[in-house]
Amino acid sequence: MLPRAVLEQTTHRLVLRRRLPRPFRAARIYVSSEGGLRYLRASMSGVDPDLLRLAAEMIRPGDVVWDIGANIGLFSFAAAVAAGPNGHVLALEPDALLVGMLRRSAVANHNLAPVEVLPVAVSDEIAVARFHIARRNRATSHLDGFGTDQAGGVRTTELVPTVTLDWLITRFPTPNVVKIDVEAAELKVLSGGASVLRSRPTIICEVAGHNAATAAELLSAYGYTLYDAHQSSDQRTPMAVAPPDTLAICGNRP
Repeated sequence: MLPRAVLEQTTHRLVLRRRLPRPFRAARIYVSSEGGLRYLRASMSGVDPDLLRLAAEMIRPGDVVWDIGANIGLFSFAAAVAAGPNGHVLALEPDALLVGMLRRSAVANHNLAPVEVLPVAVSDEIAVARFHIARRNRATSHLDGFGTDQAGGVRTTELVPTVTLDWLITRFPTPNVVKIDVEAAELKVLSGGASVLRSRPTIICEVAGHNAATAAELLSAYGYTLYDAHQSSDQRTPMAVAPPDTLAICGNRP
């Protein structure tokens, strides 16, 4: 095994408490290398700066935020700070181990938007699916038929319930912001969300290369303009094809 793989596997049981960087320092989360080696860093400022920048820019006080594929909860708890006590965050994650860590973090944070954790996968139907736990770390775990080469193989397979975005919108407040990171299954998520897309939340979505054209067509049909999520607000230009990290915005938000 490569040294990186050895380090990942030998530190998986280590759970640490980390404070999010500015402007989200009010939040602390429990982390592990099961969410990626980057979470072992003493400072969280370099973990995913573009995602945190988008949270700061796109989420307003009182917003409802859905985090689909929440992993350890970096975005969920940044969103909880940005949305404030009048907001609401729904963190969706099918991996039981990560769900436990998310719930532990939710209990530890006060004076933020409440973070509710729903242990399900999101797809295009209400069903039961096989969910493969990645050998390297659980950030790359994936539904059967999807995933990327970053998984490093499959450690084990579990059965998980799947729901749709449209099922969720009948049971939870309509989101203002939706973040999607589901290891190449994003078309399944979007295909089950007509009612949600018609409500035009801002969408932050990881898109696999082979899904880029279809994702762009699907989102454009609902009036979205696509941007590269890595670009700052003063550099954004519309994209015809969904980039790997897509920011999709309708006219309801600048």
